[in-house]
Amino acid sequence: MARHVFLTGSPGVGKTTLIQKASEVLKSSGVPVDGFYTEEVRQGGRRIGFDVVTLSGTRGPLSRVGLQPLPGKRECRVGQYVVDLTSFEQLVLPVLRNANSNSGPGQRVCIIDEIGKMELFSQPFIHAVRQTLSIPGTIILGTIPVPKGKPLALVEEIRNRNDVKVFNVTKENRNHLLPDIVTCVQSSRK
Repeated sequence: MARHVFLTGSPGVGKTTLIQKASEVLKSSGVPVDGFYTEEVRQGGRRIGFDVVTLSGTRGPLSRVGLQPLPGKRECRVGQYVVDLTSFEQLVLPVLRNANSNSGPGQRVCIIDEIGKMELFSQPFIHAVRQTLSIPGTIILGTIPVPKGKPLALVEEIRNRNDVKVFNVTKENRNHLLPDIVTCVQSSRK
């Protein structure tokens, strides 16, 4: 039986939108939900990067076009985007630690959007995700990229777990998946 639920699909297909909607439905039915999602940052109509936004509303840069890495820090780059590892870790690691300190009875849901190339530059993040996957009281509702090119070890590990259900989001099914996703997460809580 699946405990964790992940969405996959092409960039821009609506994974984050579905995660946000599912999060709202779960919260309104009394489920404790925490976590983060990534959001495009646009300037003058063109994408200049991505921000990490926690469910409590804190926001910080994940990546930007043309960002200069700090002196002495290795450059983490995905295409034209340079990843701000410090900002990402400062925002995300406390959220994951909080999800892992399961205080109180019942299951909680941890939103992790996304486990992709940019995020996987962070070893502490990889460790925290593995830890969250193994904690009995926590259900992850997350997103993973479609496999292309060189496989990402953690993404493949997640995809191949027995306790993970992966929904493939397409333009054709994205408007009908929300009830299935919510039902799957809620049945994991029982």
